[in-house]
Amino acid sequence: MNPPEFKKSDTTKINISRDPAYSDTYANSVQVRMSVWDFQLVFGTMHQDTPEEMTFHSLKGIYLSPQQAKALFNVLGQNLAQYEQTFGPLALEPQFIPPSGPVH
Repeated sequence: MNPPEFKKSDTTKINISRDPAYSDTYANSVQVRMSVWDFQLVFGTMHQDTPEEMTFHSLKGIYLSPQQAKALFNVLGQNLAQYEQTFGPLALEPQFIPPSGPVH
């Protein structure tokens, strides 16, 4: 049996507010950790100190439910496709892959 579908009414009012502690932060790197219960996204900045050494400075960790992680995946995919359609394809440079964090 399928769960019932919930449809948003066209008249639904959505209020968006910001927490007093809200701030914008730049990150050029994100680490993803997962467990059976959640995903953790650790945003930070990465820079190369020497040809042999990279430094990752963690700025903020965000926990998401698996369902919210999948919704984020879909939204990012749609927005990236729209971005590339407008501005052209994005090329990924070779990337340093930090060691995996612990799986909780």
